[in-house]
Amino acid sequence: MARWYNTAADASAHLAESPQEHMRILVVDDDPPSVKMTAFLLREEGYEVLAASNGRDALRLLEREKPDLILLDVMMPGLDGFQTLREIRARYNVPVIFLSAKGETPDRVAGLEQGADDYLAKPFEPSELLARVKAVLRRTEAYALGDPSDRIEAAGIRLDPLTNRAELPDGRVVELTPIECRLLHCVMRNAGRVLTHDQLLNSVWGPNYGGYPNQIAVYVRRLRTKIEEDPDNPKHLVTVRGVGYRFEAF
Repeated sequence: MARWYNTAADASAHLAESPQEHMRILVVDDDPPSVKMTAFLLREEGYEVLAASNGRDALRLLEREKPDLILLDVMMPGLDGFQTLREIRARYNVPVIFLSAKGETPDRVAGLEQGADDYLAKPFEPSELLARVKAVLRRTEAYALGDPSDRIEAAGIRLDPLTNRAELPDGRVVELTPIECRLLHCVMRNAGRVLTHDQLLNSVWGPNYGGYPNQIAVYVRRLRTKIEEDPDNPKHLVTVRGVGYRFEAF
């Protein structure tokens, strides 16, 4: 089921025993009709569905059931979606898609900055929800199935896509979300080369993912806070204005 284990051995063993059609998705929303509709759509596609009506119950289910993906509503009483995601990211790398009635660009940016893998505004078309779910799970599984040789090193940074961790030159190890890891892997393996926004979207999110303004900038900013000594004056993950980004490996 889950593809976000802490060790490559755990991931490989789990993948060997768990076919994709048994993937488990946790739906977190305090609106019962929304949960019912979303759960129906997912079950029709062959997913196993868990549900929680609040953040605390979601965290308990996450620890016990190890879902492959979380669909997380933003506006919930008590522990809201942003607070819930912060607690998730402190312990787990499970992919998360935010579902929210707030769909303006600043709201999407805020959701991504919290560590979400995607953000879908309500109301949404069922086909779009399923496409987003499949895309996130496909990306996550592709990295879980990766060979240890996919580990990469540049500028003294050692990146392991199997564990979503990066070891920095000073010996510190930082935890990355799945999207952060894929983005960093992409720029590191193309060190010295300018990658356009379209190239990054195609490589990291997939060719059929449209994205929206500021999406890549949000993830670049988050990565800089984790790997750069001075995120406001980055030495490695640099902006090429009007074009894209380049990883400097000096």
